[in-house]
Amino acid sequence: MSDIIPPPEVIYVDGHKVACNGGGGALGHPLVYLELGGEGTVECGYCDRKFVHKDHAHEYENPAPRPEGDH
Repeated sequence: MSDIIPPPEVIYVDGHKVACNGGGGALGHPLVYLELGGEGTVECGYCDRKFVHKDHAHEYENPAPRPEGDH
């Protein structure tokens, strides 16, 4: 078994406000609403998902967009 923890999921969004439930189901968490700050990013305090505004996608290695509705 590997002790390497994968990096948090990065989700690219169009808006400046997002909702996160950790993906729902048994691995989810309570629904929280988050606002992207001046840097265009915000991390969920429950699941560590990182939401990045599409205008800041170029600052990340893999800017493959994932639609907001898929989280």
